[in-house]
Amino acid sequence: MGRASRDKRDIYYRKAKEEGWRARSAFKLLQIDEEFNIFEGVKRVVDLCAAPGSWSQVLSRKLYLPVKLSPDSKDSNLPLIVAIDLQPMAPIEGVIQVQGDITNARTAEVVIRHFDGCKADLVVCDGAPDVTGLHDMDEFVQSQLILAVQFDSSICLTGINNSYSHTQGRWKVYCKDIPGKRYKSPLLSEAFAVCENYSPPEGFNERDLHRLLEKVGSPSGVDDLDCSSGWLEGPNKVYIPFLACGDLSGYDSDRSYPLPKSAEGTYQILDPVQPPIAPPYKRALEMKKASSQQF
Repeated sequence: MGRASRDKRDIYYRKAKEEGWRARSAFKLLQIDEEFNIFEGVKRVVDLCAAPGSWSQVLSRKLYLPVKLSPDSKDSNLPLIVAIDLQPMAPIEGVIQVQGDITNARTAEVVIRHFDGCKADLVVCDGAPDVTGLHDMDEFVQSQLILAVQFDSSICLTGINNSYSHTQGRWKVYCKDIPGKRYKSPLLSEAFAVCENYSPPEGFNERDLHRLLEKVGSPSGVDDLDCSSGWLEGPNKVYIPFLACGDLSGYDSDRSYPLPKSAEGTYQILDPVQPPIAPPYKRALEMKKASSQQF
């Protein structure tokens, strides 16, 4: 979360700092819950691609802390929240952190062990790969990440799921446009799939999904290279309904709002709620600092 003029006037950027969220993306999950009430009755949650932790913060505040602070709370009744990411992130109360790769089947098995062999009630994910500017490649890598999310969800899940589904026969699926997203972000077509009522068909083996992450070629021949979705046939190829949600009374994430003034009449810059503890550019900063000290 930088300090560019455009960011300072982003209403969700400012409100995230004012309310103590690590990133503005927290409002995306809050808006999804407001529309679909996905937290109702949830006791075990998995947050995939969790860093820097804004969605885990939402899960902690909405699920863990209300139970912990209630007078009759017991440790056995506390919700379990497991957050997974390749990058480490600062601790969040009530959140178990796993540093791992969601495309690896062992990662899902680690999650289930944290649940004492039980399955999750909810899986959420706000993950996206680093964009390269090569749109075909970015789209393919994003689709592979979504497929990995579905693979992990199929292993971990018993109840409700919030990931993109290639197979509508296993979920009731909605593709949702939310007010809190940035329309001018690198992922211009950003939308969230909300999937519920997980019910895999008889004979379904979730590990078969992993083959789509490894398969090369298409059904027409090994030399005819195609994206992995070329192997999807029949009911696996579906169109997902799109829902545009929100109303004109809410904030517009693509509009610049006036900066609020302090008592002294100037805008008070707020520091990040949680600076990155292991950013990808950390090594570059260390090298730059070392070179400057030589002169």
